[in-house]
Amino acid sequence: MADEPLVLGIETSCDETGVGIVRGHTLLADALASSVEEHARFGGVVPEVASRAHLEAIVPTMDRALREAGVTIADVDAIAVTSGPGLAGALLVGVAAAKGYAVAAEKPVYGVNHLAAHVAVDTLEHGPLPEPAIALLVSGGHSSLLRVDDLARDVVPLGATIDDAAGEAFDKVARLLGLPFPGGPYIDREARAGDPAAIAFPRGLTAAKDLAGHRYDFSFSGLKTAVARWVEARQRAGEPVPVADVAASFQEAVCDVLVGKAIDACRSSGIDTLVIGGGVAANSRLRAMAEQRAGKHGIRVRTPRPKLCTDNGAMVAALGSHLVAAGVAPSRLDLPADSALPLTVVSV
Repeated sequence: MADEPLVLGIETSCDETGVGIVRGHTLLADALASSVEEHARFGGVVPEVASRAHLEAIVPTMDRALREAGVTIADVDAIAVTSGPGLAGALLVGVAAAKGYAVAAEKPVYGVNHLAAHVAVDTLEHGPLPEPAIALLVSGGHSSLLRVDDLARDVVPLGATIDDAAGEAFDKVARLLGLPFPGGPYIDREARAGDPAAIAFPRGLTAAKDLAGHRYDFSFSGLKTAVARWVEARQRAGEPVPVADVAASFQEAVCDVLVGKAIDACRSSGIDTLVIGGGVAANSRLRAMAEQRAGKHGIRVRTPRPKLCTDNGAMVAALGSHLVAAGVAPSRLDLPADSALPLTVVSV
């Protein structure tokens, strides 16, 4: 094995079929096949459609990644795969493929946590992660705050969403405003022409009574409902809905809560590195607000480029590479696909 492990990563937790290849912290290939257009007409991801799309895409995506990296499956030192959390059927496709390739090529396999991989992918952009660090993970299914003392072995959940995740709220509000799925990029685009102070939408779980029991937890269901009621009131009155202002005000409320709680977690623990990952981390307002507010407290913000924020194989390979380098034992060949894999389990 070379000084830096050559690791192939497979990601199939939702609607993206990703295969990435990394050597140490260097990205060699990041092949992706998305089924998002197949889900758009339903306004959300349909699990059975996603699973079938993964089945059709996994081998071509694997071949494309190997060509892009200029290696063969025999050259890799290990294969990493998302074991959970995610859609059960979708995860099964990736796990089964990883096992098949591992057996055929006689390579060790690592079943890894999808959320920890969203933290690990930042190492491809900014190098080794300072430990400890605080990680804010925001996506369609998750809004979580983590303390990362050792990315290979010790990730501690500080808080999580108790209802709608941030990305889910973006999708639902986009639908209210007549914007396409997935909603995040379209709301971000509309918000640039709007006034973020136009409408005073609520900030969930930020009142003193809520902070006592949910200091680092998130809730966006009430915000989503407030937006819906505001839009419906305008429509009943026969008035036009100012889409840009609604989008900007909604986005500001989400980002205000996410950034506020993340910085609070950093300051209360004396940690000066904040990593932001997940699909919503591509949001331009979230990135700008985090940089601005964190800078006032001497906190460094690390966020991967937008393409690496959404689900991809590179992040799985990055975490796999970290596990190999840290001497973590590989998974057994009977490793499961666990749709509810807890955050505390980095590798299965």
